[in-house]
Amino acid sequence: MTNRAYVIAGSEATGGAGIQADLKAFQELGVYGMGTITCIVSFDPKHDWGHRFVPVAPEVIADQIEAATSCHDLDVVKLGMLGTPDTIDVVAEGLRRQPWRHVVLDPVLICKGQEPGAALDTDKALTARILPLATVITPNLFEARTLAGMEAIETVDDLVEAARRIHELGPRHVIVKGGAELPGPDAVDVYFDGEETTVLSAPKIGDARVSGAGCTFAAAITAELAKGGGVGRAAEVAKAMVREGISGRVTTHAPFASVATVAPRA
Repeated sequence: MTNRAYVIAGSEATGGAGIQADLKAFQELGVYGMGTITCIVSFDPKHDWGHRFVPVAPEVIADQIEAATSCHDLDVVKLGMLGTPDTIDVVAEGLRRQPWRHVVLDPVLICKGQEPGAALDTDKALTARILPLATVITPNLFEARTLAGMEAIETVDDLVEAARRIHELGPRHVIVKGGAELPGPDAVDVYFDGEETTVLSAPKIGDARVSGAGCTFAAAITAELAKGGGVGRAAEVAKAMVREGISGRVTTHAPFASVATVAPRA
């Protein structure tokens, strides 16, 4: 049977992030992917490449979830940008209608393009409705700091502490990404499964953030889980894939590059 993975996320028109990056990662890793679009994000080149954000109507999201889950036998799903409390409600309701072996949450806490008050409401709804459904969560430094209630994350020990605190919120598997923002020469991620801590470290490839790295990381984990792998090994594959993608980054006319979506070399 063909391995299948599902993603519920936003569309990002330049192709570097969002559901476009997710489906490319699935394909590169040999998994048949399908997706539900929750919102449309388009950078605005006339205004410093800021985010323009348009949510998809909740009933349209519900229709997409119904179609995908009725058409395919799915047990692994990745959640990306949801964007509004109404979207979060309809996604949570849709997910609760069937059992999932893994729900991989890339917790986009602050939705760029929204007013601060709306973003805060989204954060609260995400934590209340979606976080309890997640089996795997992949926060970046800012998201980990927010979820863990920590003022700063500046060392590997801080990453470990954040992972332990987030684990207490419910997810069985926590992978905190240090990325380019953690001080030091290495890009460090910490995986905590409730008992053991694994540190994944490799030299940084430049200090600039590359668009789509977080999406690709979580999507690669989702694909490997869909193929039957364990979370620890999936995280290793995901890190290798993102490193390949950052090394071969796609330059653009925007003030940022996009990750190249290529399978890691064996």
